Parts: sequence; C-alpha cells; structure tokens
Amino acid sequence: MSKRLFGTDGLRGQVNIFPMTPDIALKLGLACGHFFRNGKQRHKVIIGKDTRLSGYVFESALTAGLCAMGMDVFQVGPMPTPAISFLTRNMRADLGIVISASHNPFMDNGIKLFDKNGFKLPDELEDQISEMVLSDNPNWDYPQSEKVGRAFKIEDARGRYIVYLKYSFPQEMTLKGIKLVLDCANGATYSLGNMFEELGAEVVTIGDKPNGLNINDKCGSLYPEVVGQRVVEENADIGLAIDGDGDRLIVVDEKGQVLDGDQLMAMCAADLMERGKLAKNMLVATVMSNMALENFMKDHGGTLLRTPVGDRYVMEAMRREGAILGGEQSGHLIFREYSTTGDGLLAALQLLRILCEKNRPLSELSGLLKLYPQALKNVHVNRKVPFEEVPAVQEALKKVEKELGDRGRVLLRYSGTESVARVMVEAEDSSKVELYTSELAEVLEKHLR
Repeated sequence: MSKRLFGTDGLRGQVNIFPMTPDIALKLGLACGHFFRNGKQRHKVIIGKDTRLSGYVFESALTAGLCAMGMDVFQVGPMPTPAISFLTRNMRADLGIVISASHNPFMDNGIKLFDKNGFKLPDELEDQISEMVLSDNPNWDYPQSEKVGRAFKIEDARGRYIVYLKYSFPQEMTLKGIKLVLDCANGATYSLGNMFEELGAEVVTIGDKPNGLNINDKCGSLYPEVVGQRVVEENADIGLAIDGDGDRLIVVDEKGQVLDGDQLMAMCAADLMERGKLAKNMLVATVMSNMALENFMKDHGGTLLRTPVGDRYVMEAMRREGAILGGEQSGHLIFREYSTTGDGLLAALQLLRILCEKNRPLSELSGLLKLYPQALKNVHVNRKVPFEEVPAVQEALKKVEKELGDRGRVLLRYSGTESVARVMVEAEDSSKVELYTSELAEVLEKHLR
C-alpha cells in the first residue's frame, strides 16, 4: 500500500473505497489533531463541504477524530473551497478542512486541508500525516477526558464570505446594466448568486438545485456549452460556469463562445499591466497552459512562470516569486491580493470589473490569444510507472518531439487523483495534434495497462 494518501489536491476517490472510507477519515481527524494541536489554548477547526450526499459521512467521521484529540470543530455546511480558506484565516482557526471532490461526479469525494493562513499544506506535511494515518501503531496522544473538543454549527458563514468577496470589487462601481447567467454546478455555490444581484446585476441562475446526487451532472465548468446556450437565449452579457466546490471558473461571452482559464488570465494580466499593478510583470501558470499565453506575456514585456499541475503549486510559486496573479487553464484563478487559493466567484468579480471599466462586449475584450490547437486524452492505467522507465514510451515521445520541433510541445503526466495518464499535444498544425495525441495514447494503453 502506498504511504501517500494525498494527490495533487488532497485525498480523493470513490466513496467507501480506499482512501475515501469513514475509518480513514476518522484517523485523518485524529492525525490532524495530533499535528495542529499545539499549546494549552482551545484549538479551532473549520469544516465545510460541497453538496454530495456522502459529505455527511466524512463530516461526522472527521469531527469525531478532531474532537477526540481536543479540537473544537466549527461546521459551516455547504460552502465553496475558497470560503473555507477565507474563514480559516478570518476566524483565527488552526486548520481548515474541505470535503469535496471538486469537478468529479457525486460518487467520488475528497478531503483538502488548509493551514491557519489559508494555504494548502506542503507535500512534506501531507506525507507526515499520511504516515500516521496508515501506521499500524499510530500511538494516538489522546487528551484527558475534560479536554475533549466540542462541535458547533456556524449559521452566518455564507454572509461573511459574501461580504469578503464584495470588498474585492470597487466600492464606487455597480453591475447595473449587466445581465449574467450563473451556473453553480448544483454544488457549493448554489446559494451565493444573490451576491451579484446585491451589486446591481440581473442574474439568471442555473445549476442551483442540488439533491446530493446531481453535482457536476451535465452542468458547471465541465459543461460550459450549457451556460453558453442560456446566455444566447437570455441575450445576456456574460455566462459564469463554476465547478462543484467553487474554486474554478469558465466564462462564456455574449455570443456563447467559451473562454478557458488561459484566456481569462491573459485578460486579467493585460489589465494589471496596463495599470502598472502586475508585480514583476509575472504571470504564474502550469505546464498545461497554452503556448499562446507564454507568447502573449513575452510580447507584452512580461514573463510566464510554469509550475506542475495543481493550484497549490501555482500559489507556492507565487509566494516564492512575489507574483500576484496565477492560475490554471482549467479555470483556477488566483488573485493573491485578495485570496490564498483559486476562487471562482472572486475571479468572476474581477472580470466583471474589467467589463464595466472598458464598457465593451466581452467578445471584443477576450480576443487577446490565438490559441495553439491542443488535444488532451486520458488513458486509464493499472500502474503509474515513471514514463522515463518505459522504453517504448520514451521512443514514441522523442519521435513526436523531434517532428514538432519548436512548433509545438508534448506533455505526459499522471493524474494526482485518478488512475489515469494524461497525454497533451499542442502545435500550430491541428491535424498533427490529433495524430500525435492518438499515437502516444495508444503506446500508453499498450504498455501501462
């Protein structure tokens, strides 16, 4: 059994199959109590979740473990991942926990951890926690019975988060005259659409009726064509598609055209550079971002710094380099001036500010990148062997890279949350993109299954 529970974004897997089982969640609560209980004062943990039916199971198991270790647990119910990051800082808690599998279907769930400053934990600390959870003899350091923790429910968490978000939007500005369609993916943001109404927008909300089983089900950021169709029908100015836990955003313009994270980052970077506010003229993105974004930053006298996939790696690089804007092609956007993690609603407000200030249609403002054709294929694998240790894979990879030269690139990576290898090919010639992606996927299927 692997001694690492955590992937690129916390624990994740199918409910009632290792590691997403109640006993692991209980042990994780105990281990977190061990690592985050320091000193004699009472210790706080904030726990939030998305709308999955299984959230009740893991919330109860984690709470039991944390309280047993002497930590007070504050449950806030369904709230976006970035809201838990904010509340952990705002309430001076020692730890924040989110129960969510993000954009995955309802049968999956996950657990993410934030430190007291609202940042996701580094690999080293996650490894220590994993070792304790999976140990045959963890030797739990239980406190005396009178020091067992209590559990509380916080009723005003939603209001706190909305106020925090609105502070990121210019006080003198309103959204009056803007009509938007908001797709909440039947997830954690389902009750937060009125924030845009409070700022003056006309809002059409979809994907806001969760039943525990319909999260991300043909809605949200994975299905932007749904909000796109509604934008056209409603003659709206913009469509906002959020994912299940509210940390990523995909946008649709008034014509129904989809804008991914790269295009949104280009818009935001251009805005900040125009105002002289982009620190070091640096944008931080992952290895998945399109080459067009890299060229865009160069053309504007800036730099694109690439990181491994995962918004926490983007944030780590932003902190290290002093950058204030970063994100992922998938729609995680991090505005470090306001937040410590990706936040779909916060990103939406920043884009709406640009839309209001420029007073031009989104389709005109977004035409900053001519994206290189890009294809991504997922290959289910039985084993995650380092690619460089499989000669056939290396041979196929070198062949494709040689043929592409400096007119494209190839990226092979394993998913951090699924038994999947991802093949991404990007090039100026779209026919080569599909051909090489299929060729490499076939090689992976043959040698890793």
